Amino acid sequence: MKILRFPLVSITIFFIAGIVFAQFFKIDFRISFLVLIFCFLFSIISFLYSQKNSLKKSYFGVLVLLTSFFIGNFTFLSNDETRNPNHYLHKILEFEKLQNLEITIIEKLKNSKTNDRYIANIVFVNKKSSVGKIIFNIKKTKNLPQFEIGNNLKVIGKLYKNKVPNNPNQFDYGKYLEMKQIYGQVYCELENIKIATISEKSFSFYASKIRNKIIKNLKKNNFNERELNIVNALILGQQQDISQDIMQDYQSAGAIHVLSVSGLHVGFILLFVSLLLKPLPNTKKGSLLKLLIVIISLWLFGVLAGLAPCVLRSVTMFSLVAIGMFLRRAVNIYHTLLVSILLILLFEPSFLFDIGFQLSYVALFFIVWFQPVLSSLWTPKYKITSYFWDIITVSIAAQIGTFPMSIYYFHQFAGLFLITNVIILPFLTLILALGVIVLLLAAFDVVWIPMMKLLEWSIWLLNTIINWVASFDTFILKDIPLSKYVMIGFYVFLISFIIWLKTPSYKKLVFVFVSILIIQILFFQSKFSTQQKEEFIVFNKSKNTLLTSRISDKVTVISSDFVLNNVNQDVVLKAYLVANFCKINRKRQLSNLFYFKNKKILVIDSSAVYLNNNRPDILILSHSPKISLERVFKFWKPDVVVADASNFKSYIKFWKATCTKQKILFHATAEKGFYRIN
Repeated sequence: MKILRFPLVSITIFFIAGIVFAQFFKIDFRISFLVLIFCFLFSIISFLYSQKNSLKKSYFGVLVLLTSFFIGNFTFLSNDETRNPNHYLHKILEFEKLQNLEITIIEKLKNSKTNDRYIANIVFVNKKSSVGKIIFNIKKTKNLPQFEIGNNLKVIGKLYKNKVPNNPNQFDYGKYLEMKQIYGQVYCELENIKIATISEKSFSFYASKIRNKIIKNLKKNNFNERELNIVNALILGQQQDISQDIMQDYQSAGAIHVLSVSGLHVGFILLFVSLLLKPLPNTKKGSLLKLLIVIISLWLFGVLAGLAPCVLRSVTMFSLVAIGMFLRRAVNIYHTLLVSILLILLFEPSFLFDIGFQLSYVALFFIVWFQPVLSSLWTPKYKITSYFWDIITVSIAAQIGTFPMSIYYFHQFAGLFLITNVIILPFLTLILALGVIVLLLAAFDVVWIPMMKLLEWSIWLLNTIINWVASFDTFILKDIPLSKYVMIGFYVFLISFIIWLKTPSYKKLVFVFVSILIIQILFFQSKFSTQQKEEFIVFNKSKNTLLTSRISDKVTVISSDFVLNNVNQDVVLKAYLVANFCKINRKRQLSNLFYFKNKKILVIDSSAVYLNNNRPDILILSHSPKISLERVFKFWKPDVVVADASNFKSYIKFWKATCTKQKILFHATAEKGFYRIN
């Protein structure tokens, strides 16, 4: 691979390895800093010696890579906000208690069913200066105001630390938040919030003001709200107001990337601004002025779109492309990609673990590397066929590149992605052109109704097409299990296959077949290891009791009629089945007595029926039975008492105290998550 000959590739790989090492093997910040200084000094000494002795050049190369590794390590550690002694994790002695907080709103999130949600910076905790980001949840009520970016609030609310998933194989939302330097969530009600008169003035504050002004002007002129939410996502990068059914349609049609501001959108802004600047002279001063205006325009658009990882990646990369264009130098796309990765991760190393960041760069790499191979398979005679052929090859290259990662993260694949992209990508150019003009005019309080209505109709048509494609649900492959190691195996196969396809040889073909064999071994090993297990699980399911008994890949689901009738839509159970290569073999109604691997399991529900002479090994309490555990323990003492999430919190608290007094192990799924019997 020619790309591997670039020194920047090795430096980037070692830099990323340093970030990964810092994430999984946390070392002391001071040690990391000292090692980095030593590596840097030895690199300088080695460079000076290598000028006189060519044999020393290899030492210099090794030291540069080591320095790159520890720069990545140090960058990640230095961006860890919890090292600050004023971080709220160190200031709050008791979590899940009422706290007096002063916060600044920095981002609006998608609302939940019960709460409006924001990301906020903590300024004071109980009148003590503090720092750190939180998720700010406000209970929904009538006439609940929409807070703006930069609003300073005084809040009385409960602060909760991030928790691990309460059920097996669920998405670890707490870990996801920690990657974004968010370590807790505050819950409060409107009456416990006071708005300060002064707002925090920042780029985000002014960007939010402009966005709100644009949306307000369009709403005032009766722009349909459903279509307006798509415009807000498509051009302004704000997805929080899009309904779940539309998001699902775009995902099922393989067009979810359209709703994320990315290279397509930023590239269009580059061309649009360059077109407007054509009248300026191509002198040195003129070219420099053009470059400055283009770069400022790109970054202003990036700030307006919220500077999400995909936006930041696109703006950084196209800024480098713009520099090459206006300096009239050929831009090596691989160098541009690598430099943009390094620049972004130097400032935000946690982006490396962002799914959107990973998918966007993998897609872009495969488009640059593999699309020319696909494109060379056929040379169309006409421009129109060439245009559509380019769309097809770009879509295939991107989908092939992201396929293993998409299956690993989402366990789903949209089979009609090619049809979707061929139909909507040419159409999307028109929407972007219209959208940019309409939104730009709206920012200056000018709304030209015919153009606005044309944009609204275009978005409606786009949604209709997406909905039509998504309706062919038989082409949507769902619940596909894939382990991390099998995903890596797939990438080994894809890379080796493309290398062989570019320059075929016997040795490369052998490596392709070896990679296929590796995938098969990894797949069967993953499946075999998970299917050897036998386990009984008490799930944490609000207001319901859900139990499963699993032997190999066969699962018996035990619950009420309501849960059993809707078991195929149960996301908690689905995540468990997919991750463990299992299927439901049997459905069984909840009863009082079960046996699993010579252990007697007794369930006491709201009927409070149990036998005094029937001593269980495990006692499960369900649906808040009105019983006295002290009286029960007079007859027999189980090894463990498990209370699931169908019980009242007050009952769980009382039962916990009783078990502690009797020295019996107590497990509440609402506090500790699911309970597993192996």
